[in-house]
Amino acid sequence: MERTFFIQLSILLSVSAESNQSAQFANSWKRIAALLNGVANIGMVELGEVQVAAYLSERKPMGRFFFRNGLPSVVAFPSGCKTSDCLTRFEGELSVDAVIDWFAMAVLNLPRIFYYSKESLGPRFLAKSSPHKVKVIFFSKTGERATPAIRQAARDYWNYATFACVLWREEEFSVWWNTFGVESAPAVVFLKDPGLKPLVYHGSVNDSWFLDVLEQNKQQELPQLRSLTSEELGCDARGYSRAGRDTLTWYCAILAGRLGPELDSMRETMRRVQETLSKSSELKAASEDEHSITAAVALKSKRLTLSWLDGETQKNYCFFYLNIESSYETCGPRRVPTDVPRLFIIRYERNATEDTFKVDKKAKSIWEFHQQEVDPAAQLSVTYNVSAEVSRIIQWMSNIIEDGDSRKLPFYRVKTPELVPEDAEPFWSRGPQGLLSKSMGTKQKIQRTIIRIYDYLGDPRIGPALLLGALMSFGSIWLMRTQQNRSVQSSQPSQADNGDKLKPRERCRERNASKRNLPPSITDFEPKDSYQMPLSDSD
Repeated sequence: MERTFFIQLSILLSVSAESNQSAQFANSWKRIAALLNGVANIGMVELGEVQVAAYLSERKPMGRFFFRNGLPSVVAFPSGCKTSDCLTRFEGELSVDAVIDWFAMAVLNLPRIFYYSKESLGPRFLAKSSPHKVKVIFFSKTGERATPAIRQAARDYWNYATFACVLWREEEFSVWWNTFGVESAPAVVFLKDPGLKPLVYHGSVNDSWFLDVLEQNKQQELPQLRSLTSEELGCDARGYSRAGRDTLTWYCAILAGRLGPELDSMRETMRRVQETLSKSSELKAASEDEHSITAAVALKSKRLTLSWLDGETQKNYCFFYLNIESSYETCGPRRVPTDVPRLFIIRYERNATEDTFKVDKKAKSIWEFHQQEVDPAAQLSVTYNVSAEVSRIIQWMSNIIEDGDSRKLPFYRVKTPELVPEDAEPFWSRGPQGLLSKSMGTKQKIQRTIIRIYDYLGDPRIGPALLLGALMSFGSIWLMRTQQNRSVQSSQPSQADNGDKLKPRERCRERNASKRNLPPSITDFEPKDSYQMPLSDSD
């Protein structure tokens, strides 16, 4: 599988005698470089290279270069990063596991593969995993986290497989031997169809080897018909057969049912049918039963596909083909305690003349509109209602294929219901715009803001600057209050003068009214018979 170089990872190491931590971390860095080989470009910069060291270091408000956590310092550059503003710094404890986990989670946005014990593996991993996915279990003696290459494989194959890790202990040998057939660690186990023997690989895991094995075992032995695999299996009326675009007729045998022991038993029967047809296709036609030859040849030429369908999840698709009274025993949510899996085969036929000659015309009515929305390939389905024997099923499939290839059947086209996606898109698969990257970005922004505030508080210029700001604020407040007081004092006399100045008419009226209404007083006039009393000298 093609690998992509995501980032260039650089580390600064001091080789001076004063930095013992750099010398101690040298062996760990070699281990990190080996684990990141093929995923990132690895580099090392010595402190003596002043220009590069100054470019990768942090800068205080006064312009002095420094490394916040000392040396060595790990710095990651994402793809397309050309300035020091977009780099990511490692802030945790310097260890192989911590650096690898930080690199995979914070930089590459890769999922984490969790460890499970013998008690939690069954209920928390096997029971909660999707039934259509292959289970991949890593057994490790050291308990190290999965490498970025394996995490990237878990992200690329999340539609097909789910991953788990188990710490190997000698006292638990009997449990893992009886359950999966694992006798030592390291080892990798692939769990595919229910009832199928696990596939075990012992020894250390090479990234390229693991990707090849995963590509070969990403599907179950009897593949499931899903929205993701419908075109790949050829069970899609909108596409073409696996045999090629020139094939006009092909077939798809589907086992539908709800998840349970009944469906598991029939899936095992269909696996035997597929295995028998695969072996029959390798032998000569004269040495085999004539009833199985037709189906075996169709399977070898990829005109026949065997698969199974989750009738509960894909209820619309299931009811569309099993349109019988007892189809509720197979399709839709469970209503009765008994489940009845059913096998049916679909014959697809493509019209070659319609692909070469197409006429575009506008829909004049609702009936013509629906006629244009039908699938390009015609479909005819037949349900199997005989015993669940391998030979009988093969004979029935061969008869259906013979009739479909030889007889002139009606060309019936219809709109097939859409297959529902079984799994929602995980949050870590959304790339840089996903939930994980947003939360990590927000966390980094908050941390950077706090660090900048802390750096500014340690700047010796911050004290005089704050004092000057305080003086300026107090001076502005005093100036504003002074201007307000002056405006109030200047407004009061003007209001009094305006009140004292009256109009001439109002002034005359007030004067006349005062003369008329005042009572007589001794000070107003002097009577005629009045005289001045003389005062004594003593007074």
